[in-house]
Amino acid sequence: MTGLVTALRAELFIALRHYGNRIAILAPCLIVAAQLALTRLGEAGQAARDALLDDSLFGFDGPQVTAYGYFVDGLVTGLTLLVLILIVLAAHSFAFDRDTGLLRHLLIRRVSRPAVIVAKLVQLHLTAILALVLLVATTWFVSGLFWEFGPVVEDGFELISEREIRAEILFGLFLALLPLPAVIAYGLLISVLTSSTTQAVTAALGINLALDVFKVSLGDSAHLIFVNFQPALVDRSYLGEVSRIVRGFSDVLIDERLLQLNLWVPLPQMLALALVTLLFVRRRTV
Repeated sequence: MTGLVTALRAELFIALRHYGNRIAILAPCLIVAAQLALTRLGEAGQAARDALLDDSLFGFDGPQVTAYGYFVDGLVTGLTLLVLILIVLAAHSFAFDRDTGLLRHLLIRRVSRPAVIVAKLVQLHLTAILALVLLVATTWFVSGLFWEFGPVVEDGFELISEREIRAEILFGLFLALLPLPAVIAYGLLISVLTSSTTQAVTAALGINLALDVFKVSLGDSAHLIFVNFQPALVDRSYLGEVSRIVRGFSDVLIDERLLQLNLWVPLPQMLALALVTLLFVRRRTV
């Protein structure tokens, strides 16, 4: 780990001035804010049509949907986008430094390759944390702006209290965040193994999307890879189920074994991916 401090200072210096990191932090918030605003406009239009046609006389009033449901929807969308952005950033990082000669400059200053990888892991995790904090804050604010937070009520009876709703959301968010370190380590591994920046980004996104699409076909084997638990385009994360729970749906079936796998699979795989990356980076020549 020779030169770890130097490598970390270099990564933080670049991160503060790199547009990619700004996009990673701001893009999920902007997309989620736009999604919630469009949803609110759609509901307003539907309410106007119902009032005009007097459809309420024939409709069925289900459980009252509060802001918590839209808040979870926004989190799922934002985290799905953030996962893809982190994969791109991680895959781009080492390969770009190698292609542009920046890595050679660091090695001349006696910074070891493993130190560069560890510094990139730290920097990417800091970027992810900032993006997550801003995403949660923005989603909460916009959801509260358009809808009201409160318990789920049907016909005057409280189905789910706010305390229970918040507990489910916190647990779902915790489970959804566990795969993110593995996502970052996976992107860095692809970045080390490929021979160019274009190959790294294309391969990292392609493999991740392929696993996402075909994980349903993998059966029970899909539960042994971190991709199965991350918010994704084909979403099988527990946070997606929370979106239904906080809306008062009573037919949500939770497999406790999957929750245990969600707790124990992603982080060991992150460590394994990071160790393999450190092993292969020692064999790379610049």
